[in-house]
Amino acid sequence: MKKRLWWPLLILCSLFVLTGCGKSLSQQSTLANVQKSKTITWGVKGDVRLFGLIDVQDGQQKGFDIDLAKLLTKQILGPEGKAEFLTVTSQSRIPLLKNGNIDAIIATLNITPERKKIVNFSQMYFKAGQSLLVPKNSSIRRAQDLNGHTVIGVVGANSVENVKKVAPKARVLELQDYAQAMNALKSGQGEALTTDNGILYGLAVQNPGFEVRGGTFTYEPYGIAVNHGQVDLQKDIDRALKEVEANGEYNKLIRKWFSDVPGFNYKELYQ
Repeated sequence: MKKRLWWPLLILCSLFVLTGCGKSLSQQSTLANVQKSKTITWGVKGDVRLFGLIDVQDGQQKGFDIDLAKLLTKQILGPEGKAEFLTVTSQSRIPLLKNGNIDAIIATLNITPERKKIVNFSQMYFKAGQSLLVPKNSSIRRAQDLNGHTVIGVVGANSVENVKKVAPKARVLELQDYAQAMNALKSGQGEALTTDNGILYGLAVQNPGFEVRGGTFTYEPYGIAVNHGQVDLQKDIDRALKEVEANGEYNKLIRKWFSDVPGFNYKELYQ
């Protein structure tokens, strides 16, 4: 009788080993996985000009974030390293990282204390701060002028919360992505669109009737995020960032994407 009892116990133990004993995503080494596959899957934006935008001609993501991700991939994995990209939104990027769909996020993601609780950040890779995009004939000059007006933001970003701190009487309209937000601004559903200055520069280039104003009323640098606990990968990304900064490749990318953008002050931000 005792021998018969061993069989169901053995089956249960086997199932436990196959399922319950598997390591969680935070326990698995993402660095070891990407080293084995020679591939890093990056979460990138597809609607942010200058940083990550899908080219309608060939369907490829292009921008500063894309080029930097390719550069870092080679630094981390060697010449044979391959960068793959998955398009994310402000709302989906962290959940996709937590679920293991991507290895790292390089998608205009601000480094904040709240986000540090759920992801690991690299060092800053782009100095960003929040600003405003308005029509050129707008009377709005700074964030405080938004009181009594409607300001447009994107779901999943923290820009709307920041505006509420400096303009508590502003009305808020949150949309799913920057394409929708820009269309809403053009159609007069709001008087200003707010987010990081880097993103707004791209929108201003694409829409000549609008301009960036208000300076930066926050300091929210962009960082590369990896899953919480993936310290080895984070350290390798930091190392790679320092290397591309030291060898001049980083500056080449900055000049490639931002040298012709009106109002972008390279010397002020990066020297």
